[in-house]
Amino acid sequence: MGCCYSKKVSRAPGYEDPTILASETPFTVSEVEALYELFKKLSNSINNDGLIHKEELQLALFRNSKRKNLFADRIFDVFDIKRNGVIEFGEFVRSLGVFHPSAPVEDKIKFAYRLYDLRQTGFIEREELKEMVLALLHESDIILSDDVVEAIVDKTFSETDTKGDGKIDLDEFAEMVKNHPMLIKNMTLPYLKDITLAFPSFILNAEVENIEEDCSEIVRMDYRPGAQENKHL
Repeated sequence: MGCCYSKKVSRAPGYEDPTILASETPFTVSEVEALYELFKKLSNSINNDGLIHKEELQLALFRNSKRKNLFADRIFDVFDIKRNGVIEFGEFVRSLGVFHPSAPVEDKIKFAYRLYDLRQTGFIEREELKEMVLALLHESDIILSDDVVEAIVDKTFSETDTKGDGKIDLDEFAEMVKNHPMLIKNMTLPYLKDITLAFPSFILNAEVENIEEDCSEIVRMDYRPGAQENKHL
């Protein structure tokens, strides 16, 4: 009587069937499988547990697991759909799906809105907008006076908060995007349309750059060249 041996394939915690993920995202089954190869590389870069931790995302974005960055923190928080401190494979694929060229614009707007909602309250307050602008300026090595920063934030916030209730809700944010579509232009990553098993990990670097460019667009909306102190945007 012959014996038959089968090799058990080890899957990361939170692994989901590529067929299911493909049915819920713009990706094909083969593309989801390629994304799994990238996910395995990222999730085992430090902790080797098959889950992406914040320091592993930091390492992928900046080649430095200790560097603190507001944009990277927000990417991690939004990707961490279950809010359990790690990114599972399903979360990784579903979140990347929003950046796909075929993803609905409404999904991109909602995703961008969640990035700006720093305290996860469901709306954007003036201080949150200011924090994002200050983080952008810091990352870009741009120095503006406090008065100029306050003027930028005040004008942007007052024009967007059309209901005058001291906060920006999703509808108001969507209207701002309608008037300034460049705010979500970088929510689309063209190379997600052609994923192979050799899929490059620079996609994550591009996401941080995209968020920074989105914030930069807010600054450019209200920036006055004569008020600048050091560098041009």
